[in-house]
Amino acid sequence: MYWESGTAHLLPRPLRLPDGTSRTHGPLFLSERRPVPARRPAAADLCPRTGRARPGYDRARVLLEMYAGLDLHQLRHSAATHLGEAEIPLQLIMGKTRHENPRTALRYVEPGAEAIAAVTEVLAPRRRTH
Repeated sequence: MYWESGTAHLLPRPLRLPDGTSRTHGPLFLSERRPVPARRPAAADLCPRTGRARPGYDRARVLLEMYAGLDLHQLRHSAATHLGEAEIPLQLIMGKTRHENPRTALRYVEPGAEAIAAVTEVLAPRRRTH
């Protein structure tokens, strides 16, 4: 995963453990409690030091709304749309958003009026100058 520099500077905060040490691998964000044995997720979704699991999408959505007043899906949509407006190729947007099918990624990439005008200008015949 790639992070912008501002985000990267904040990453040590959620990685810090109560004893002052930091986690070096495992999920970035953790649930409040350890999962019960019957609901134990895959090893990749568990912190090897604390045994706590990565929160599910629904829990992450609730926490983001509660503490930041933001909609998780809208953030994803906005980021992909900004990439599209910056003329980033669809293949790179798919890689960033982890979409496997171009049709599903296309709904996030809606070019604005300025982008349409720029494309129209490329196709316009050159004017002769005397």
